[in-house]
Amino acid sequence: MFPLRILITEDDHVSALLLKKALEKNNHEIIGISDSGEKALEILAEHQADIVMMDINLSGELDGIKTTEIINEKYDIPVVYLSASSDSETLTKVVGTNPSAYVIKPFNIRELNMVIELAIFKDRKEKELQKLNNELEEKVRQRTADLHEANKELTRALEKEREIGELKSRIVLNVSHGFKTPLTSILSSAQLLQLYAEKEHPFKQKIGKHAQKIENSVRSLNNLLTSVLFFGKADANKIDFNPKKMFMAAFINEVVDVVKAGSENDVKINLKIGKIPKTITSDVELLYQIFENLLSNAVKYSKDGQEVDFSIWEEDDMLKSEIKDYGIGIPHKEQDQLFDRFFRAKNVGIIEGSGLGLSIVKKCIDVLKGEIKFESNPGKGTKFIVTIPVKK
Repeated sequence: MFPLRILITEDDHVSALLLKKALEKNNHEIIGISDSGEKALEILAEHQADIVMMDINLSGELDGIKTTEIINEKYDIPVVYLSASSDSETLTKVVGTNPSAYVIKPFNIRELNMVIELAIFKDRKEKELQKLNNELEEKVRQRTADLHEANKELTRALEKEREIGELKSRIVLNVSHGFKTPLTSILSSAQLLQLYAEKEHPFKQKIGKHAQKIENSVRSLNNLLTSVLFFGKADANKIDFNPKKMFMAAFINEVVDVVKAGSENDVKINLKIGKIPKTITSDVELLYQIFENLLSNAVKYSKDGQEVDFSIWEEDDMLKSEIKDYGIGIPHKEQDQLFDRFFRAKNVGIIEGSGLGLSIVKKCIDVLKGEIKFESNPGKGTKFIVTIPVKK
């Protein structure tokens, strides 16, 4: 990503310095650090910024949300919110200021860099769209003198408006698709490196180690982009139920193989396939999202040497499944937020994640008109019970 001029607005001095250090490692220029909205506006009056990293809770009379409203009005530059809070009241206030992005603390630098890229992309596209709108309005005004021409131009204008509306709803989708192709190439190269590392070579061990790191990082980023892509479709109301005949045994084994390949933990998956028909009719993609996310989470939040139990069977035209791990579990006070978008429990520690997986699972199950329940105890593990109607 090209270097950016960034203003950090954060009332926690230590957090601000850590953020400054992380951003400077990626060659960004920090034009200033402010602990209040008033000081942030003073800095922007004297220095040009490409983007503002904005904490919601600030010292002084202006909080982050009010400061962002002023920045939107005076400077028209993208703002990325930084907050440890994800409650509905805060999110409602945030949405009202049309932020470029919203990041829940704590976050890692890789996720932060990705959010910054998306924010800059979104800002550029919105300005391009505004330019298109202005040009469109000008064309309509210029042609109103001739009634016949005006009618023709009006038809074109309406079509253009429709295209612009669709483009706005697909910005996130386009970003995700744009990343998919290079990520696939990187993943293929990493896998080739691993093949070469199997041959005799003085750096055999190092090649294999770094190739595995590349592959795991690409898989992690690819999963995040898949999640963004999914919610881009969800927000545009474009998630449809597309039932097709599918072979159950092959589908289940593929899910298990993919989870094993992407796992960084030494966790054994105990697969128990009960009485299931050879084929069923359902939406393959939605089912894959459900089981891959649940099984990946079970493995990710388990320790090396632990096991995950994955049972699946069919009963009364219902596909039923239980996925049980013996890992860190979910704190009781946080269990009602489990399916909220971007929610991550406080006990996850340094385990990476976007907080989108379970919200994707819930959305898919709703589309399939199914049901999901769970039981969890901190330190003892979690069990998810999934029931989905299917046709044979």
